[in-house]
Amino acid sequence: MPPRRPSRGDGGCPFATAPDDLAEPVPWRPELTAVTVILDAAPEGFDSASPVDPRALGALLADLAGIDGRHVIVADAAGEHRLWLRDPQPGQPLAAVIPLDKDFVTRIASLLRFHRRLLGRAAGPLPRGWPLTAYRLARLDLMLRALDLRDGGATYREIAVALGRDEAARLSASDWKMSAARSIVVRLVRDGIAMMNGNYRKLLRIR
Repeated sequence: MPPRRPSRGDGGCPFATAPDDLAEPVPWRPELTAVTVILDAAPEGFDSASPVDPRALGALLADLAGIDGRHVIVADAAGEHRLWLRDPQPGQPLAAVIPLDKDFVTRIASLLRFHRRLLGRAAGPLPRGWPLTAYRLARLDLMLRALDLRDGGATYREIAVALGRDEAARLSASDWKMSAARSIVVRLVRDGIAMMNGNYRKLLRIR
């Protein structure tokens, strides 16, 4: 497939390449995504190092080329494998690169999963904390809905009612000010604004 333009780091874009459709799985920048396995040309002298053909590992959910290499997402019933092939030359013997950062343990765990897949064994589950829980997904949904309503000019009380807190409409001004419903909505809007202003990157970190 033709190369796609890389994203620019100066704009804070978290994608490895500019995605055409966010409805499909997209590669995130490896420095932000600790579950990404980084592969590069093996050092000279490592004659037993093997090449990696992602297409031989299973269905590819994403396969994007850029000036920084090839970004691939390989399907796996236990959890996808995210790969960054810095040297995508076919047949090139490869080595894994593990940055000595705060995500070192997660990177090692992801590499071990990928290595088991290379050996034809069950990879095992993704590192603990990587998939968003049902609770986190539900709260993110509420957060985005609250933020959209607030940006559209809705009051906190109107947002509460729109999110299913029907009792908010019946409270007096004083009771509303002290209510749990108002506190919840204020936190949702506050956290939504913070997420919009850059905290969304934290979703890529192991929690």
